[in-house]
Amino acid sequence: MLTNENNFIQRLKQQKEDALDFIVDRYLPLIRGVTYKVLSPLEDDGLIDECINDILLSIWNNSKKFHGGSIDFKKWICAIAKYKSIDYYRKSNKKVEIIKDVIDLNHEKSAEDELIIMEEKTELIKLINLLEPMDRDIFMMKFFLGIKTEDISLKLGLTNASIDNRIYRGKKKLYNKAKKHGLRGGVL
Repeated sequence: MLTNENNFIQRLKQQKEDALDFIVDRYLPLIRGVTYKVLSPLEDDGLIDECINDILLSIWNNSKKFHGGSIDFKKWICAIAKYKSIDYYRKSNKKVEIIKDVIDLNHEKSAEDELIIMEEKTELIKLINLLEPMDRDIFMMKFFLGIKTEDISLKLGLTNASIDNRIYRGKKKLYNKAKKHGLRGGVL
């Protein structure tokens, strides 16, 4: 059975991935609009993309808590998008303040800190290499080279929604693989 207008909420509650694809195709512009409205003053497209992925993950994880029809669902995801975006905005502002404090107190990282960062990067690269080649390329372009989603989609001939969807699924896979390999939470 394929997900459609009439059954996507029920299938989402059953954790069917095609329901999430349907939601991404249908509601991504709405989610992006809400997120952009809150986070655009920060001028960080990467933060907006990360927030959108987090919103989709939250919709997935909390789908069983939703009760209502498609109109209520639209309001529900708008509320999730709004509050997640506000959380990201607050966290980003705190990070800027903390970073300023850290820079003022300690100009250079210790050898231990640099070693930990190198180990975490190495662990993360090992995990990314376990992904499918297309997903691995997307992750490398997005998170290591800092290329925007729009540019990645043009380069790979995919839609922005498809890139966002692959990032969302890839993060889930990486999280599960990190848990399976007993890696620390700081890696992801």
